[in-house]
Amino acid sequence: MAKYLLVLLMLLLVSPLAAQASTGSSVMKAEFQSATLKRVYQYTIYLPAGYTDSARHYPVIYLLHGRGDDMSAWLNIRATLDQMIASNDIPPIIAVLPDMPSSQRASYYVDSQYTDGEAVETAFFSDLIPHIELTYRTLTDRNGRLVGGYSMGGYGAIRYSMAHPQMFSGALVLSPAVYTPLPPSDSSAREFGAFGKGDAPFDESIYRSLNYPALADSLQQTDLPLSMFIAVGDDEYHNPRLEDWLHDIDIESHLLYNRVIRIPNVSAEFRVYDGGHDWMVWQRGFTEGMKYLTQFIDAGA
Repeated sequence: MAKYLLVLLMLLLVSPLAAQASTGSSVMKAEFQSATLKRVYQYTIYLPAGYTDSARHYPVIYLLHGRGDDMSAWLNIRATLDQMIASNDIPPIIAVLPDMPSSQRASYYVDSQYTDGEAVETAFFSDLIPHIELTYRTLTDRNGRLVGGYSMGGYGAIRYSMAHPQMFSGALVLSPAVYTPLPPSDSSAREFGAFGKGDAPFDESIYRSLNYPALADSLQQTDLPLSMFIAVGDDEYHNPRLEDWLHDIDIESHLLYNRVIRIPNVSAEFRVYDGGHDWMVWQRGFTEGMKYLTQFIDAGA
C-alpha cells in the first residue's frame, strides 16, 4: 500500500496535467472606468490553470459576443478551453470577454456617429487593452494577441484584425454578420445606429468605409502577417428575397475568405460545418480555429 501511494505521489509531481487539474482555471467578472465611454466598462476574464502560481506572461485572446448577447455567452467554451490547454493542443492562454451593451447590444464594435452611439472601437484599443495589460500578465505585442468573435462579434474580429494589424496576429471569425457591399434591407446593421450618423441609424458611406473590402489595401501595405480562421454553418438563415440571396451568411463568409486569401500577407482557413447560427457551429469552429491560430503566436514564458 505504501509503495502504491509513493508511485501515485511521484506521478502527481511530474505530471503537468495533474497539476493543472488540481489548480483549475478561474473565471472572474471585473470592471474599470472607461475614459473614452465615460462609464464603467465590464468584462469577464478566463485565467488558465496555473496562472496564480506562476510568474509567466501569457498570450491573450479577446472574444467578442454577438448582437443581443453579453459577455457571459462566451463561457460556453470554458470547458473546451480547459481541455485543449490540458491536452497541449494549444498553449495556456488568457481569454478576455468584453461586454458591449451599446446601441441595444448592436454596437458592431465600431465607433458610432449616431446620436445615441458610443466610440466602442476607440474604447477597446485605448482603454480595455491597456487596462488588461496593466492588470494581468499578458504578452504585450501583436505576436501574443488574438481576437475572435461570432456573428456581430465576427464582424468585430474582422475589423479589428484588418484595421489594426499592429495589434493582433490572428482572428477567429465565426458566422460573421458581415455583408458586401451593403447589408440587406432587414439586417440589424441598419437598425440600431452602429453605422449611423446624427439621427439616421444607417449611413451607406460609413458602412462601406469600415467594412473589410476598404481595409484590404492598407493591410497589405503593412506587410504584417495575419492568420484568419473563418467558419460557418450550412444551415444559416436564407434571405427570402431574391436580391438578398448573396447576403446569406454562409455565402458572405465564403466571399470574405476568397477576398482575404488573396492578400499576400494573410494566411487563412475556411470551414463549413453542419449546423446553423448557433453554438453547435461555434464550439466546433472555436476548437479547430484555436488549434490553427495558436500555431502563429508567441506561447509566452
